[in-house]
Amino acid sequence: MDMATPATVIKQHLIDPEICIRCNTCESICPVGAITHDARNYVVDAEKCNWCNDCISPCPTGSIDNYRTMPRVRAYSLTEQLGWDTLPVELSATERAALGGDDTAALAEPETAPTAAPAADPTGQEAFNSAAWGATLPPWSAAHAYTNLYGPKAADKTITATVVGNVRVTAVGHDYDTHHIVLDFGAMPFPVLEGQSIGIVPPGTDASGRAHHARQYSIASPRNGERPGYNNVSLTIKRVLEDHQGHPVRGVASNYMCDLKVGDKVQVIGPFGSTFLMPNHPKSAIVMICTGTGSAPMRAMTEWRRRLRQSGKFDGGKLMLIFGARTQEELPYFGPLQNLPRDFIDIHFAFSRTPGAPKRYVQDVIRERAADLAALLADPNACFYVCGLKAMEEGVVLALRDVAQQAGLSWDQIGPALKREGRLHLETY
Repeated sequence: MDMATPATVIKQHLIDPEICIRCNTCESICPVGAITHDARNYVVDAEKCNWCNDCISPCPTGSIDNYRTMPRVRAYSLTEQLGWDTLPVELSATERAALGGDDTAALAEPETAPTAAPAADPTGQEAFNSAAWGATLPPWSAAHAYTNLYGPKAADKTITATVVGNVRVTAVGHDYDTHHIVLDFGAMPFPVLEGQSIGIVPPGTDASGRAHHARQYSIASPRNGERPGYNNVSLTIKRVLEDHQGHPVRGVASNYMCDLKVGDKVQVIGPFGSTFLMPNHPKSAIVMICTGTGSAPMRAMTEWRRRLRQSGKFDGGKLMLIFGARTQEELPYFGPLQNLPRDFIDIHFAFSRTPGAPKRYVQDVIRERAADLAALLADPNACFYVCGLKAMEEGVVLALRDVAQQAGLSWDQIGPALKREGRLHLETY
């Protein structure tokens, strides 16, 4: 029997470091763990990539949609990719042949995702991949989003914004200094929607002498501006003083932004994002589940619905917010949230480090409100949004699955429908 000969040339999946805004979407959604990163670049392991392309549509900039034809034996290594500032040029057939690639052989694309059973965790239970349920399409009634108007490969590299507001929105503390920052674009067009993000380009260079890459921040204001009718946006930025492991670190962009004064100028790229968008049809319901600065897009959606309500021209559905933080003092916008009418939005807080009280997380609130949430899971007009640290994602999606199953709903039907219909959106970092 003839055996197929492995092709010596492959189409290697690569990420463009010039365009990538390091939002972690690709790494979080990759089902085979082929994408990783260091302090500067996101890269793809050619040995692991199975060409499923799950990472393509969620990428807000298109940086993930790049390939190079390479000899299999000389595929770009992770070490090489981590050192790039730009993508390498495509090799010619002669250059590939010199490196050991035979272009007369069939071009090999990695095999599609295997049909083997899902991986199991150490307890013998089937592993739960929360990212698999996140939608990569917006709700059907979402407004059209403009993206990549300014950036490394746009006609205008950056747009200059002026700081017109910088207010602290958490109680005074040593490690939870969060600011509400308003940027005005003047006469330059910068259309945005709730759920989109922008990139801030910090001045200066890194330890290697290279210009800092942009940092991504979700927009915290509605589509018609932080101040209605003005060409401005707001951001929710926490001053980073330690990494996720608790080690001391001084965040380059977060400290730069939190220290800005009114009148200062900021270089911006974007906007980014075309999926984490809110529904716009009457009676559509929105469930927002967030922690910390993950509240930014939720604030934008809430404020837009509030303005529509005031206009009397929109009949909105139920709004529910489940907001987690370590303590009340660390929760951004706590005061303003108390002033929203109860008949407008159903708000629940979860604090995990309140002295003398048991730890409570957003997934605990989800289970407590199972009756309301089960009805919304079954409602095709209800959309769910999850934003915050990556560590919360699995617990939230598992809790939603439990709520569905305990209500007699089939998660095997509900889960795929949430993804297919653009109703469950996960944006974690």
